[in-house]
Amino acid sequence: MIGRLRGLILEKQPPLVLLEIQGVGYEIHMPMTCFYALPEIGQEAIIYTHFIVREDAQLLFGFTDKQERALFRELIKVNGVGPKLALAILSGMSAQQFVNTVERQDISALIKLPGVGTKTAERLVVEMKDRFKGMHGDLFAVGGVGDMPLTPNPSGASADDAESEAVAALVSLGYKPQEASRMVSKVARPGADCESMIRDALRAAL
Repeated sequence: MIGRLRGLILEKQPPLVLLEIQGVGYEIHMPMTCFYALPEIGQEAIIYTHFIVREDAQLLFGFTDKQERALFRELIKVNGVGPKLALAILSGMSAQQFVNTVERQDISALIKLPGVGTKTAERLVVEMKDRFKGMHGDLFAVGGVGDMPLTPNPSGASADDAESEAVAALVSLGYKPQEASRMVSKVARPGADCESMIRDALRAAL
């Protein structure tokens, strides 16, 4: 099991980051709530990982802290929730927001996430609430999506490029292309980078 990686960030294409370690580049899928906290390209990052081996692929999922990874591991144990859906859930909500939502039994908030229908939302509330009881109360005491600072576009990419990247990221998280395009167009603003638009679009969707 690959549990932790430290290396230089070569590329950032939400929700994928390419991390170079001793000449080898590792593609890591990250929830957007963790992606926002990554340093800039060329800087070193430490990422806690969960490695999944399937017949057709070997996938690395990364997190900036152990709390988010712990929640991801609990989510994929829920019937009907695979790694992609767990990634979408943690992109739309921070770990603390998800815990609060489950404790409030807020089904309506969960079904706003891509791929989460009423039955899945109900299952998440029932199964995850029981699991939280066996965990430390402060395990998921982390900031929410809304706490992330807004940043200007550091790459110099055009607004159209940033919007296209934001739409592509939302599609990869499970949103339909038309829906993703509509979400981004609502929050697009001059000078905003891809990550800011994704964050604002996800926040507005809840």
